[in-house]
Amino acid sequence: MDLNNQTELEKLRKFMKLKKLSVKLPDNKTAALITHEANIRYFTDFPNSEGTLFITRENTYFIVDFRYGEAVEKSVTNCEVIVYDRYSETLKEIVKKHGIESVMIESSYVTVKTEKTLKEIFSTVKCKVISNDTLDKLISNLRIIKSNAELEKIEKAQKITEEAYLELLNIVKPGVSERELALELEFLMRKKGAEGISFDLITITGKKTSMPHGVPGDEVVCRGDFVTFDIGAVYDGYHSDMTRTVAVGEVSDFQREIYEIVLKAQLSGLERVKSGVKACDVDRSARDVIVSAGFGDYYKHSTGHGVGLDIHELPFVSPKSESFLSPGMVITVEPGIYIPEKFGVRIEDMIVVTKEGYRNFADIPKDLIII
Repeated sequence: MDLNNQTELEKLRKFMKLKKLSVKLPDNKTAALITHEANIRYFTDFPNSEGTLFITRENTYFIVDFRYGEAVEKSVTNCEVIVYDRYSETLKEIVKKHGIESVMIESSYVTVKTEKTLKEIFSTVKCKVISNDTLDKLISNLRIIKSNAELEKIEKAQKITEEAYLELLNIVKPGVSERELALELEFLMRKKGAEGISFDLITITGKKTSMPHGVPGDEVVCRGDFVTFDIGAVYDGYHSDMTRTVAVGEVSDFQREIYEIVLKAQLSGLERVKSGVKACDVDRSARDVIVSAGFGDYYKHSTGHGVGLDIHELPFVSPKSESFLSPGMVITVEPGIYIPEKFGVRIEDMIVVTKEGYRNFADIPKDLIII
């Protein structure tokens, strides 16, 4: 992430100054408390699940315990690092030092128990906790547009995914189990440089492909099956997401028909992507193809979602989404048809929106492959 010139933290401070809070507060008396791991990584590039960012109008503190103190002090340069003895006392000291009267927290990630604890801590120094979605929206507005450095990491995650997937296809044959495919794929991804997998990999076959989020088990691939691969790797914190459906040995005319409908729908959705277009219009372009073909009842999920430090981020590409696409947004386009007790087909690409259209991170053919 490029932290030169105007940093993301400075952008957040400006958002905090300009945003009308739902609670009227004196100027310069509001701070932000960030505890979500992905948000901390976004602002600092430090992968830590235990630290806390405390952002005032003028200062930013990275609060961490001794286990991570040395590592944070060596790698984080855009914050003042505080290695605490007592977390609650450190928070209160900062509040008193800066005369903070209200602290915004991440309502999407803070548990009820944690919120209660924070309210108890801050109440002792006469400081309110703002637990609505104000801070979440401020951060989302920053994270929704990816920098070039972020796009490079996402592209690397996609490249790792594709290389592992192409290698895995060599072992897809009758008799191999879903679980074997998932384990081998994760091994290949990590071997090629992934720090982890984007989610529990979906490598399912036969009738289970009618389950959009089926879990790999002991079922084995058989001749005439579809095999669905919904897969992704994590590189330097950033995720990739891709789905391909392949056939083993042979396919029926009906299987081929459904595959071609889904592919047509996916291409139609991609064709609609452009800066200024509503996300719901992309969904509609893909969905209309499936509905017109008579299979609308077998397509119940949204067409896509944002991807970045989290596997599911804004914007969501759904029938109700009013978000306008902008350059730098990374989204998926992944329509599917799922026929219970028969089979399912999904095709998914991850793309970045550009002014004139999009750039596809995926470099894997989408024509039906029969192994």
